[in-house]
Amino acid sequence: MNEQLNHMAGQVTAGKMTRRDFMGKAAALGVSAAIASTMFADAARAAGPKKGGTMKVGMLGGESTNTLDPAPAATQVPGMVLRLYGDQIVDVDADGNISSRLAESVEGSADAKTWNFKVRKDVEFHNGKTVTAEDFLRTVERHANEDSKSGALGVLKGIKGMKADGDVFTVEMESPTADLPYLMADWHLVVQPDGGFDNPNAGIGTGPYMVEIDEPGVRHSFKKNPNYWDDSIGHVDEVEVLVINDSTARMAALQSGQVHMVNSVDPKVAGLLGRAPNLEIRSVSGRAHYVFPMHTNTAPFDNNDLRLALKYAVNREEMVDKILRGFGSVGNDIPVNESYPLFDNKIEQRKYDPAKAAEHYKKSGHDGSPIVLHVSDAAFAGAVDAAQLFQQSAAAAGINIEIERAPSDGYWSEVWNVKPFCASYWSGRPVQDQMYTTAYLSSADWNDTRFNNPKFDELLFKARGELDTAKRVEMYAEMAMIVRDQGGLIAPMFNDFVDGVSNSVQGYEDDPNGFLMYSWAPVKCWLDA
Repeated sequence: MNEQLNHMAGQVTAGKMTRRDFMGKAAALGVSAAIASTMFADAARAAGPKKGGTMKVGMLGGESTNTLDPAPAATQVPGMVLRLYGDQIVDVDADGNISSRLAESVEGSADAKTWNFKVRKDVEFHNGKTVTAEDFLRTVERHANEDSKSGALGVLKGIKGMKADGDVFTVEMESPTADLPYLMADWHLVVQPDGGFDNPNAGIGTGPYMVEIDEPGVRHSFKKNPNYWDDSIGHVDEVEVLVINDSTARMAALQSGQVHMVNSVDPKVAGLLGRAPNLEIRSVSGRAHYVFPMHTNTAPFDNNDLRLALKYAVNREEMVDKILRGFGSVGNDIPVNESYPLFDNKIEQRKYDPAKAAEHYKKSGHDGSPIVLHVSDAAFAGAVDAAQLFQQSAAAAGINIEIERAPSDGYWSEVWNVKPFCASYWSGRPVQDQMYTTAYLSSADWNDTRFNNPKFDELLFKARGELDTAKRVEMYAEMAMIVRDQGGLIAPMFNDFVDGVSNSVQGYEDDPNGFLMYSWAPVKCWLDA
């Protein structure tokens, strides 16, 4: 049998046998589907990427209000669009290391205050203009501007000065910043001509694909960039991203072959879907978390006792069991977990305690009126069910939560970061500095809990400049405790990224940074037929 399998694998490598034929013959030989799938993938990879075809992606996380401007991009579809048409100065790979993109090299001074990014030569924007250090400079300048409303605004705080000199972009920090390359890898910082000042919505970047159709909330279509600088990726001729926010419709599109891959597979159906012969479920744990943020500057959430009451009123274990169904872990009302460097795993786990919740609720002096929680399954798969579990566990503490369902379209522009109590998610960031700076620094535009704590801000900037690892661990632990005990974050669970992928897709590799290979899947994968 081994001789027959090896011959079949050789046929695959030579491009003479399709996956369907291989799987059928392997099954006839008594080989399990899992083993056969692995053998086929290895043989196909040995053959090298096939070129051509149209990769179709069905996605949760798109709205009619989306634009091509990288600055306000907040959800999954805009993130995928940016990956397809743009490049960053640097990025983070699946192992958590800085990878060069438009900067061919990165060098920091001994004191970690000055950082030089050398521009990769002969890279062109889609409009034919050559990328320069000035484009790097202008891109960072725009996102560092309060008026940009950029999701990267927070991570760009602390810059003392910047300059473009020849082919080098230099950033000088006010204090030592060991993690600056990670901050510059923020996915909003897609380099645009003149930084996008003239027209940030033009969709002009340096990416592997060029925008053909842009119908926000419906679909986005791209054609291959013939002048792309990195010939190791961008294998298909076209990519089409279909916005399918409804979970049932998204799964049906994958099963029927309408799309090749989907993000955010509902854990309730993942097991069943994974048994389908033509696809597989890819799950990877990391730093993503499902949350219920409260605005700490808005009544009744400006009362810390009320916030603590709600935190103790969440049955995290039940929520992880019933919502994530094995695809995640319990959260602790902080936005980081053990997957982060410098994480202190000695932080005590907060438990469901209805008696303590009732105690804080009484101490808060709340009048007993319903506390409105805004929610939609656009927030995350199972968000409405999670809110109902929260409602039930809080009722045991005498807390009345009223669930108000919002439409999927417009949720991220009209509910998240607008309403004082809602369901949301964060995909996480590569390092604690970036996660805390993006969402908990008092001046961050994406501070969705309206958290304002001078001691926290002071520690954040001190931790950036501290080169002693042990001291940084202590600082981050202290920051975590401030957020947990004084902030507006309820983080009951860390979710795995659960994606569905057709067996016709080859080259798929798990990436803990985000869904669909951190949005690299349609760029790095290819089709076998």
